[in-house]
Amino acid sequence: MDEFTVDAFVNRDDPIPVISFDPQNDLSDEANDSASDSERRRDRLKKHGKNLKENIRNVTGKGSSMQDRILEKLLQQVIPVEDLSASRADAPPSLDYITRPSFSLPTMSANFRRFNARIGVVFVFQAKVIRLLSWHTPTHTLSFLAVYTFICLDPYLLTVLPLAILLLALLIPSFIARHPPPTANTSNSATYGYTGPPLAPPRTVKPVKELSKDFFRNMRDLQNSMEDFSRVHDKILSIITPATNFSNEPLSSTLFLFGFLAIIVMLTASHLLPWRLIFLSIGWTVTGISHPAIQKQMHTVHKQHIVPREQQAKTLLDTWIAQDIILDSAPETREVEIFELQKLSPAGEWESWLFTSSPYDPLSESRIRHERPKGTRFFEDVQPPSGWEWSEKKWALDLWSREWVEERIITGVEVETEGERWVYDIRYTSDFDDGENALAYGMDGERDSQVTPKKGKRKVLPTWEEGSDAESEGRGRRGEWRRRRWVRMVKRKWQPRRSVSEGSR
Repeated sequence: MDEFTVDAFVNRDDPIPVISFDPQNDLSDEANDSASDSERRRDRLKKHGKNLKENIRNVTGKGSSMQDRILEKLLQQVIPVEDLSASRADAPPSLDYITRPSFSLPTMSANFRRFNARIGVVFVFQAKVIRLLSWHTPTHTLSFLAVYTFICLDPYLLTVLPLAILLLALLIPSFIARHPPPTANTSNSATYGYTGPPLAPPRTVKPVKELSKDFFRNMRDLQNSMEDFSRVHDKILSIITPATNFSNEPLSSTLFLFGFLAIIVMLTASHLLPWRLIFLSIGWTVTGISHPAIQKQMHTVHKQHIVPREQQAKTLLDTWIAQDIILDSAPETREVEIFELQKLSPAGEWESWLFTSSPYDPLSESRIRHERPKGTRFFEDVQPPSGWEWSEKKWALDLWSREWVEERIITGVEVETEGERWVYDIRYTSDFDDGENALAYGMDGERDSQVTPKKGKRKVLPTWEEGSDAESEGRGRRGEWRRRRWVRMVKRKWQPRRSVSEGSR
């Protein structure tokens, strides 16, 4: 195999070689020819089969080693492979072109070899750009600056630039390759012209050969490019991420403030800026500071003047941020409530029943459906809502029992405005013959007009009554339940987020 590949270049549209083999034609030819040529054709057939096997190995990767096959089977057990047959059956015909093969070591190896054989043009372009900006040939750099100046002063020349590149970089070199100039020892060099038939074959675009020096040079450049990308990526993230992810909230708030002000200024004054001169000065500045002499001078200035004052400038910025950027970092707070529910025992004593989120009033939905209240037995078992945490150490008794009763439009209860602020059920039995509460009240506190007592006059009762522990009147008609409201403050809890990884879907 050659050390170098002549006229090697990149062709991304280079098709995959298609190998066809029809043994019937060879057998038919073998039957028609003489016996003296049969042995020679048998050798040619064996050679053809051997070349076919090698080509299949190089193109499809089917001839991979046993280690590659074992590793591929192991990765297939770890990495979930999509069921392509099912997806193709369910997908419409127009989406067949988007199906992609699953992960495979032979496929990856074959694709890497094809990619590395064709990536040389990128590295050639990268090297030329570096040579151009580093003033390796000053005339080339000045020519570039002249073209850049014309484009900045007249941006419509950008439409001419692709056509000029087509002529100067593709067509003219290809014509010169087919019509090469005469050499120095040619006798008729004086009468030579670019007319007449071509003297050389056209320049073709083809990848480099595997295991050649050009192939390994591409691998070296690809390796170094990956390292350069990783370093630039990590450096950019180390600069941008701490300042923008609000880990340092004053600094991120300062950037947000200046960014917002910059947006307002650009929305109102961007059409007034001389953009042509701005881009012209940027291009000349970037190209000028890339000169080796200026680079050396800038390194000296940075080392002597900027590095000693870097910490001082950072201190001044931190001081300004601490004084002028005021953050309202107090967490969001809410008030939560719980109702302490007690039940009257047959012995006439009030027993602690449970703590519930509902007051369990006489006209609540659970009381109407004869359901037992739900909750917890002890204060310690009451948990804050999801995503919140307690901001106070203890529960506080709500001393304004009348307010929460009126807010919920609770009827048929007695409210204590002093003492322990219990709210009792009221049992009305004195005016009816069956000993049951025959008065029904709606949510607006009005009495049901369809209920008529058999004896005596109807007694108009309020939606709720007011009482206290000092009063003994009315205790005999209190119901079997009483409740009071406790409140406590909660604050939103900080929840760590999962790290964001690039490429996650």
